[in-house]
Amino acid sequence: MRKLKTIKKKHSGRSASGQVVVRHQGGQHKRFLRNVDFKRNKFDIEGKIIAVEYDPNRTADVALVHYGDGEKRYILSPVGLKAGDVVISGKSVDIKNGNSLPLSKIPVGTVIHNIELTSGKGGQMARSAGTGAILTAREGKFAHLKLPSGEARKVRLEGYATIGQLGNVEWKNEVIGKAGRARRMGRRPTVRGVAQNPRSHPHGGGEGRSGIGMPAPKTYAGRVAVGNTRKKKKYSDQYILQRRKNKRGQ
Repeated sequence: MRKLKTIKKKHSGRSASGQVVVRHQGGQHKRFLRNVDFKRNKFDIEGKIIAVEYDPNRTADVALVHYGDGEKRYILSPVGLKAGDVVISGKSVDIKNGNSLPLSKIPVGTVIHNIELTSGKGGQMARSAGTGAILTAREGKFAHLKLPSGEARKVRLEGYATIGQLGNVEWKNEVIGKAGRARRMGRRPTVRGVAQNPRSHPHGGGEGRSGIGMPAPKTYAGRVAVGNTRKKKKYSDQYILQRRKNKRGQ
């Protein structure tokens, strides 16, 4: 039986040589890392929900499942799942919250989460709190999904997905409340470049409230921070039917 919890190792944004490679990280409170089952590969074995727990490493809650063969695993907890419920994975299981089955067996219009892009690899999409994709159509070997971002894309039908919308829907409305809580979450302060001195940031210096003082903004390391943002085409672009909407709704 695999371990369900391990101590999460702190890196504080540093590489193996001790150099800071990601700024604004450090001071995180000690946590346990839950080993969440994204594959849901215990097929045709019923599991009983023992408890729905808080997980500090993700926005969604996790549910502890006790399977009929004695094994226990954590899964992502959808809306409405509670202690005492029974979940199961397989090709011919009921369309019920928490059950996992192939996209080829899920009715069109169903809300799903924890969606596999590659069969057997485990769910990679729609895994954060309150999210859920909608199965809109099936065409040939592919299912058409409407993702929470507004993107529409194709996913292979043999991949598994879990029924339901993920719980903890109100997470996005939560207010951190104080700086100390952010520090315990591992977030160190972020200071604007123009508020620093010129030796610490290219935007620093000047009398009073001054601008950046240069034609193009720079990163803290002096690299140009605008332009050259186009990325090369990826192989997965062929599966995207509609691009996601940006924050301005354009």
